[in-house]
Amino acid sequence: MDLERMQALLTALQEARFAGLRSVSYDGKTVTYGSDAELAAAIRDLEGRIVAASAMTRRRRWGTIATKGL
Repeated sequence: MDLERMQALLTALQEARFAGLRSVSYDGKTVTYGSDAELAAAIRDLEGRIVAASAMTRRRRWGTIATKGL
């Protein structure tokens, strides 16, 4: 799943949770969660996947800094 689809699904999950719903429809599919805890766990998992996916696209830069301690 690409980053844009994950973010759209995250928005749908958050909107459902804040509205007090346990069913979420996305891409023609409906998922019903048993409790708010399950919905919260799905949100946390998706947030982690989004962070991991965005970390792959971002390049990190490393460097060395030295001082004389003055």
